[in-house]
Amino acid sequence: MIIQLEKNLTAEQKAVLKDKLKDIKYTINEVKTQNGHYLIGIGKQEFDIRSIGTLPGIRDIHRVSDAFKLVSKKWKVEDTSIDLGDGIKIGSGQFTVMAGPCSIETEEQIDKTINHLLQNGVRIMRGGVYKPRSSPYSFRGLGIEGLKLWHQKARTAGIKIITEVMMTEQIDAMADYVDIFQVGARNSQNFNLLDALGKVDKPVLLKRGISGTLEELLQAAEYIFSNGNEKIMLCERGVRSYENAYRNMMDINGIALLKDKTHLPVIADPSHGIGLRRYVDKVALASIMAGADGIIMEVHEKPEKAFSDGQQTLSFPEAKRLYSRMNQSYRLRESFEMDLVQGLF
Repeated sequence: MIIQLEKNLTAEQKAVLKDKLKDIKYTINEVKTQNGHYLIGIGKQEFDIRSIGTLPGIRDIHRVSDAFKLVSKKWKVEDTSIDLGDGIKIGSGQFTVMAGPCSIETEEQIDKTINHLLQNGVRIMRGGVYKPRSSPYSFRGLGIEGLKLWHQKARTAGIKIITEVMMTEQIDAMADYVDIFQVGARNSQNFNLLDALGKVDKPVLLKRGISGTLEELLQAAEYIFSNGNEKIMLCERGVRSYENAYRNMMDINGIALLKDKTHLPVIADPSHGIGLRRYVDKVALASIMAGADGIIMEVHEKPEKAFSDGQQTLSFPEAKRLYSRMNQSYRLRESFEMDLVQGLF
């Protein structure tokens, strides 16, 4: 059960409400976010919902059977929109592209990537300054100094930044230089990190775990929301399977299901999903038709010289062609969905 509270709720009204919930043997969790004030009630006893909903100070009340309550679509049917400022929004009818290299490597690389994005109308640049690598001897990023340099150049160009945070200790140092915190697949169940990001007023893109289920992804998002941060995006990036012909098994099914289960924006990562450059475009377009609100993808001027993940990274010309095809696919999906609503299919 989710109880939305009025902004002007008094302490006396809240005490009466809590007593009422305790009477019906419901445990209570209070959640305050950027956008609302909620009480999450957990219990099994049947009761007349009107006996709670008519109490003073309550804006609305919802029965939610899902274990993940706040991120469930059962209480919030309108999709969440995340406003990054400067006219850049994610979700709720907006199609968003985030593109850039796997790793931030050099000042020259930053400049060339920003120019490429500006020429193609892409307003969000992805890149890693802290890189979780399978080998400790691989390039692991430029760290906070690289982030500061990137931030300075991106701000001048009007570009937003998404980058991965790996530890709770990094959050405060990175916060002033990041527009979206990314939680990678290896950290998708790092609950200390998720708790900490719930206390930050910055959007979070949460990637699905390497072998994670949809339920686990949604529960991980619940950790962030329940700690106070509603600005969450879910990212399908493929899961590990027994198949070795490609990097991961991209779960296109999962995108469609997530759009039914949650009000949060769903972003697809075809670069990690397939792991092979020649197929990234096909996986991206399939993800859009399945319902993705946006695509995050790896691009580099010279992928063959990239410090990391060059095999799954598109060149600038390849990316340019894909941007156009993705926009066309999104418009086609919108038209198809409108026809469905009108009963033409």
